[in-house]
Amino acid sequence: MFRNSNITRNIVGIAGGFLLITLVACGGLNAAPDYVPQEEAVHIEVAREAEYVAAMPAPTASPQLAAGGEAIPNDEPYDLMFFDNVGVNPFVDTEDDHLSTFAMDVDSASYTVARRYISEGHLPPPDAIRVEEFINYFDMHYPGPDEGEGAFALHMEGAPSHFGPQSAYLLKIDLQGREVLAEDRKDANLVFVIDVSGSMNRENRLGLVKRSLRMLVDELRPTDSVGIVIYGSRAQVVLEPTSAEESETILAAIDRLQSGGSTNAEEGLRLGYNMATRAYLPGGINRVILLSDGVANVGRTGPDSILEVIRDQVAQGVTLSTVGVGMGNYNDVLMEQLANDGNGNYAYVDTLEEARRIFVENLTGTLQVIAKDAKIQVDFNPELVRSYRLLGYENRAVADEDFRNDRVDAGEVGAGHSVTALYEIKFHPAAEDRIKAEAITVQVRYQDIDSGAVIELAKPFAYGDFQPDFFETSPEFRFIAAVAEYAEILRESYWAQDNSLEDVQALAYSVESAFANNNDAAEFLALLERAVQISSDEIKP
Repeated sequence: MFRNSNITRNIVGIAGGFLLITLVACGGLNAAPDYVPQEEAVHIEVAREAEYVAAMPAPTASPQLAAGGEAIPNDEPYDLMFFDNVGVNPFVDTEDDHLSTFAMDVDSASYTVARRYISEGHLPPPDAIRVEEFINYFDMHYPGPDEGEGAFALHMEGAPSHFGPQSAYLLKIDLQGREVLAEDRKDANLVFVIDVSGSMNRENRLGLVKRSLRMLVDELRPTDSVGIVIYGSRAQVVLEPTSAEESETILAAIDRLQSGGSTNAEEGLRLGYNMATRAYLPGGINRVILLSDGVANVGRTGPDSILEVIRDQVAQGVTLSTVGVGMGNYNDVLMEQLANDGNGNYAYVDTLEEARRIFVENLTGTLQVIAKDAKIQVDFNPELVRSYRLLGYENRAVADEDFRNDRVDAGEVGAGHSVTALYEIKFHPAAEDRIKAEAITVQVRYQDIDSGAVIELAKPFAYGDFQPDFFETSPEFRFIAAVAEYAEILRESYWAQDNSLEDVQALAYSVESAFANNNDAAEFLALLERAVQISSDEIKP
């Protein structure tokens, strides 16, 4: 059904080179020179990625374990993939609890992990799906706050639900973070903690990490610094903090990395945090960036025990971002929880184009935090609202009484990032007679990074503010509703059992023209078509 060139181009992009295998294998590739302009380098690296992917076994071949040659049990496409079953939020009766409180989340890894599965011909396991990370992958370019209005602008929109239970309404809450221009970004003290264990040799994961870091280094300023720690069986310093002005020295250190050994993530993070603390940049960005497949099998191996050894440094302002790579022998649980506890963000890099998105196009948002311990509390008026359900954020729940407890850790939001939450709502019949009454009040609380002040904002939404018809809403509202239902179906939510991927596809097509120049939206449409095809193939007799 997709005929235009934008979508065709994005289908190629989904696989990150997988659909270019034949062309690359036939044409051959030369090694990139020591230095080339950034745009040319990206194209070269994408082609090189396609070349090593071409040498890999086809994903439709019988999967084998790395050791022993045994087939992977239970017909799973990849071995040793670790995900956490966080459950699915139920409808909550407002007579029991009229407050819904959760920490903001801007992670996107769940979406890109699912993208990798689908691009290789498999539906992702339900436990891999976190609905909020699907929703928040997409930048809908909402208006940001005016000068002096704080870190966020709050927007809301609602209508009868297209997918929810009969008579339910859908409410979309959007928080658009303040933009920071690249030239206004704070100076950064970055320490890369890189997994070079034997498992990083699979699929040339370390090669993807090295290529991704080259992109990041090329975007840094002379006033930024980079240090490098690696870990296999043991951790070691490869590069002490070095000015980004000496980019050739940094890139040479990255290029020399080789994989081998076990995986002592605890020692690597300990050494990385010690380095970041020694080079601490007052008033700047102090960030440890862990790049790994998430496997930890030496020393402390769980996220809580690993973070225990560096908790004091996290409290002092050295944040932790995690970047995952690899399929098979991958620990999503460890990477997600480390970033959460380390006051950072979690991304999964499946292609060089995704690395470019994180480290080039959105570098300022990736690095510079504008709000910490950010929480949302939604107050539903029990006289109008009978029940509600939050889509996603299951592992981001905060006790209602802790909304104003600033000692409770919550979410961190980077410059220019948006946070979107969706609620399905059931009203009492009496609401139709009180259309101007406040049905919902959204409250946001966060600590401003620059001033240190704790700021709170609130905005009401009346029953009469809901559009009477779903198709009278904005294209952004309908698109995000489609993305959310896509995630709900993939995770086999009870509340999505009466809907299908074809239903989602029909809605997505209806707003296709509004996103003609949005590559992420076009890619989503292509992924959705692929998921429909895979699902259809799986149910054939």
